[in-house]
Amino acid sequence: MGKNEIHGIFNDEELTLDACKAFRDKGIRVKDVFSPFPIHGIEPVIGVPRTRLHQGGFIYGLIGLGLAWTMFYFTMIMDWPMNIGGKPSFTFLENLPAFIPVTFEMTVWCAGHGMILSYLIVNKLYPGKKAWNPDPRTTDDKFLVQIDIESNHGHTVEEVTAILKENGAEEVSGTASA
Repeated sequence: MGKNEIHGIFNDEELTLDACKAFRDKGIRVKDVFSPFPIHGIEPVIGVPRTRLHQGGFIYGLIGLGLAWTMFYFTMIMDWPMNIGGKPSFTFLENLPAFIPVTFEMTVWCAGHGMILSYLIVNKLYPGKKAWNPDPRTTDDKFLVQIDIESNHGHTVEEVTAILKENGAEEVSGTASA
């Protein structure tokens, strides 16, 4: 648990979502929510921005497409033209239909691997990193709302604790000082 943090433990995802909505309505920013499974609709409530992973996937797919076509052009047209099925390989466009299956596979391969690497880098998930979880019960059956008091200027520990208890928190713990 970090310095000046308040944690509220909940039994139900609906109570957790309601507490996060109450914090949003009061202008209190929720630092993070830990749960044993994804809670539908919580991202906009706690202010998580939409991901740009799909844009990265498109760019990685274009890179795969470019790599596949470059490979075909230099191997099948420039370096070692082959007579496949009685058709000579004089230009790239004449042979493009034969290249489509491998082009598709290379595009998907690069997009998939690029998105995986991007996800791991952005989330700082590297080999040997220790998992951080404020309460191990959140991997089993509990939900935790984490509030950073320092980033919520003008709101007191008592106010945050009252909102957590009003919305059904079983436990409220923290290291914040008044």
